[in-house]
Amino acid sequence: MGGHGVVCLLLLLQVLAAASAGGGRWQEFLRLPSDSDERSDGTRWALLIAGSSGYYNYRHQADVCHAYQIMKKGGLKDENIVVMMYDDIAHSPDNPRPGIIINHPTGADVYAGVPKDYTGNDVNPNNFLAVLLGNRSALTGSGSGKVISSGPNDHVFVYYADHGGPGVLGMPGEEEVYLYANDVVKALKKKHEGKGYKSLVMYVEACESGSIFEGLLPSDIGVYATTASNAEESSWGTYCPGDDVGAPPPEYDTCLGDLYSVAWMEDADAHHNTRTAPETLRQQYAAVRDRTSANGTYVFGSHVMQYGDLALAPQSLDLYYMDTSTTSTSADVDEYLGVRGSANQRDADLVYMWRKYRKSREGTAEKAEARERLLREMARRSRLDTTVEKITGELMIGRRQFIRRRAAGQAVVDDWDCLKSMVRAYEMHCGSLGQYGMRHMRSFADVCNAGVQHHQMAEAASQACTTLLPNW
Repeated sequence: MGGHGVVCLLLLLQVLAAASAGGGRWQEFLRLPSDSDERSDGTRWALLIAGSSGYYNYRHQADVCHAYQIMKKGGLKDENIVVMMYDDIAHSPDNPRPGIIINHPTGADVYAGVPKDYTGNDVNPNNFLAVLLGNRSALTGSGSGKVISSGPNDHVFVYYADHGGPGVLGMPGEEEVYLYANDVVKALKKKHEGKGYKSLVMYVEACESGSIFEGLLPSDIGVYATTASNAEESSWGTYCPGDDVGAPPPEYDTCLGDLYSVAWMEDADAHHNTRTAPETLRQQYAAVRDRTSANGTYVFGSHVMQYGDLALAPQSLDLYYMDTSTTSTSADVDEYLGVRGSANQRDADLVYMWRKYRKSREGTAEKAEARERLLREMARRSRLDTTVEKITGELMIGRRQFIRRRAAGQAVVDDWDCLKSMVRAYEMHCGSLGQYGMRHMRSFADVCNAGVQHHQMAEAASQACTTLLPNW
């Protein structure tokens, strides 16, 4: 990194410290570009996946563990639930409560009893699609072998929590692996063609998660999907350090959950075992939309969306995971939590790093290491933004008139193989995009839509990253 870059980053650290000392919320200053369950109406199945790793991504695995507890409370049996998560959070040395994961500041342990069907590098796009399709022969690694072996009378619930970008979801591992929207939708179509469900519901927590379905998911294959955000905005973490309300216990340096995810799960918790009529998909969508948008203000919030077969919206949630068969009171519904503090998903890891830096004792190696880690991540983001903007900007010279204007509801790219090829070419010469870099997928999509070829991207990336990177 050049001297100018170091000075800028040091100045930013001073601004962060001043804002914190003044009692300001971190969000105001931390902003970077950035037996089967047999029923008369079929068997209920659930596929739950956290697509990230690392303690700073605590919230994704906490969300999925909480979702598992909801499935169990709703009467699903483990043989009909598949859980995929890296499983490096509960026993992380950074976890202040070893072996325990919480999803709410005063919440109980949600990790207990969660099956470890697919962990570590077995959580990957291939295995996710194989599990969804019920295709054991396509599995790789050493997972449990459980798949969604659903049939034509069954109801399937899929929940995915992770980082994302336009047209893409992330996966964990040493290097970022991507699950592309067209592959998700192709799998759903294939499962429908194979009569693998009567109805399927999919909830997706990720930035730009609307782009996974927009312009791609048909309305006639019995799939109803909701997403944490539209196709062009970030989703939000919640119960984050430094929040005015809903902050986690002081020993936690990371967000405990994601806003959309916590909204649907706390709504489900509130409606479990009540005398009220079973909640419908439409009713839960409305409740989650209102909470995630801060009651329509969109202050630290996003636009929850719905796609696919909207005729399924009046269905009762007990078709998928709810149990309303007992007769306890409905008081919990009245206590359904409102909006809490939240953080942009892409900045949540910086919150964690900043907290580690702030809490470390002055003059210690730990303090120096935390500072260096934060500086390094901010420099990486700046470098990534610069290279992508330079490369795609040069490739688009004289071509912008050839881009088809993306109409409302249109997918981000016409040629998905081209998008994958462009990303591979960039990463070969410039390094992994990573969780933060997925925000640039739309730039790569624009390049494809303008007719740029793979070799042109490779040449531009090679030249740009050869000349730029040594100066950082």
